[in-house]
Amino acid sequence: METKINKIQMERVRRSCGFANGIDVDSNGSRGGLCLAWRSNATITLQNFSKRHIDMIIEDSDDGKNGDIQAQDRDESWNLLKSLCSNEELPWIVCGDFNEIMYGFEKKGGLPRDERRMEAFQNVLED
Repeated sequence: METKINKIQMERVRRSCGFANGIDVDSNGSRGGLCLAWRSNATITLQNFSKRHIDMIIEDSDDGKNGDIQAQDRDESWNLLKSLCSNEELPWIVCGDFNEIMYGFEKKGGLPRDERRMEAFQNVLED
């Protein structure tokens, strides 16, 4: 017997975990269904969604005052990410604020990003 989890049930689970904000997409029977949840007061613009994806733009409300991690910390983080991908047979997702960009055109304002930093991040994602 298939159990369908609907958006209302997913919202209850999300809120019980302390996430007041979120986007919930219904499952298809007992398969699929998506939930993206957050606690901050970021401005979220939902672009589109389907049973298989959620596409949104996140604007952080801290006016771009994110701390930049030091080069050594960044290298340790990139090495950790590389080590986590131990089984290429299984799909996996990594998400978070890496304080890094892949390409110069992604940055708006301020000093240009160092090419070596972007290349290092690109290499981690390729690995």
